[in-house]
Amino acid sequence: MSKGLGKGVGIPVKLLHESEGHVVTIELKTGETYRGQLVETEDNWNCQMTDITHVGRDGKESRMEHVYIRGSKVRMVIVPDMLKHAPMFKRIDPKFNPKPAGKK
Repeated sequence: MSKGLGKGVGIPVKLLHESEGHVVTIELKTGETYRGQLVETEDNWNCQMTDITHVGRDGKESRMEHVYIRGSKVRMVIVPDMLKHAPMFKRIDPKFNPKPAGKK
């Protein structure tokens, strides 16, 4: 399973890969949520997690040791706040790419 952070991979996928090793929350299209340590991700958003707290659609909480989530079922991922300073965002932020002097 190659992570392939090449030219064809967008920022959301890169951010997901950067989240590996951190605690994330994943919400599925069904309304279920999984919060735990992100072990590994793939470019198609398939995710492996450990030490998970699962909240079902009915609000019932349960604990899981390991889970594999199919990427096509993911609605949203909440990543650690610290990743907002990741280098990948500096390249697209206009304040880090000032216009040359004399141009307007």
